[in-house]
Amino acid sequence: MERRHARYPFLDAAREAVEHADVDLLAIARDEERVVERATERVERALSDGTIGDPRRSTRVELLSYPLARVLVSLVDEHVLTRKYARAEASAAHDRIDAAADGAELKSTRDDRVTTTELLTEFDLARHVHAVDADAGGGEPGVGSRDASTGSQDAYRVDVGAYLSLAADMWGDEWRLVNRPLAEGQVPITHAELGDLLEKAIERRISDGLPLAVPESVGDALADAESQVRETLSELELTREIDTVVPDLFPPCMRALLDSVRKGEHLEHHSRFAITAFLTSIGMTTDEIVEFYSVNPGFGEEMTRYQTDHIRGETSPTEYSPPSCATMQSYGDCVNMDDRCETISHPMAYYEGALDDADDEEIADWRETEADA
Repeated sequence: MERRHARYPFLDAAREAVEHADVDLLAIARDEERVVERATERVERALSDGTIGDPRRSTRVELLSYPLARVLVSLVDEHVLTRKYARAEASAAHDRIDAAADGAELKSTRDDRVTTTELLTEFDLARHVHAVDADAGGGEPGVGSRDASTGSQDAYRVDVGAYLSLAADMWGDEWRLVNRPLAEGQVPITHAELGDLLEKAIERRISDGLPLAVPESVGDALADAESQVRETLSELELTREIDTVVPDLFPPCMRALLDSVRKGEHLEHHSRFAITAFLTSIGMTTDEIVEFYSVNPGFGEEMTRYQTDHIRGETSPTEYSPPSCATMQSYGDCVNMDDRCETISHPMAYYEGALDDADDEEIADWRETEADA
């Protein structure tokens, strides 16, 4: 097993190296504590700070912890975890590639590095990405620093079909095709922007196929690690980055409860708790929630304010989160399931994913519509 494979485990060559070594994941899960610890760290750090932690000195531990981490992610099988893990691995790969290209990693050798050309070949993009000027970055071994400025000079031109595919999940108006010059079916980008697009390709490669089908024996061997990750996930404030209220993106269950309140219909206690906890979790203030309930014929401001502050944790020792999908189903509040519902197990994961998939302009339009309503 080569150090390069351990540094970039998403590469086909790394996967083939593991297969060639005839690695037994069950034996590793049972007997190789250091690999399990590193795999668990990769997943937990992805949740806690968006990284995968520091690499181990052992090439074997570092490389084998990657497929084992994917197994752990599959065992937990939560949409938010899968996404955060894939992003963290891709971001770490981008950082390593940049550092090696800049000479920041003293232990890195030329054989350890992955060049832009190699990555383009890896993701079948070589025929779609064309270097404009090698001096602008096309000849460098890295993929472009996210913090580096390349000025206005374009380093590459990307076939529009490939560009749209890679940029589809990118945030920011600058990635929208309407804001890019288009000539002869090609979109100009800088070297740094190519790095960002390749990071997205790495992220997709890492998340591809997740969740995996995990043999029961492997799951049993990783039961403690799985429990540890689940505990970290349950303690994580999943809404720390969510301060946007876009009702059109609410999960179907919450949209239905929202409509019931707006229509003045009576809600059972569990339904009222679910929608109130959801609204506090996405950043609505107590005053906003009180105003939201005021259209209901059974509205009582004092009681509504007390219940909302209690759920928020201001008048109680616990800040309550919305019920899981399983709980919503048990109470009959899970309705109108759509395709996204099949991929998540918590309403907050649905909403976070919907926000991620929406672009800034759409969210701005929704905000303006709500403000005018």
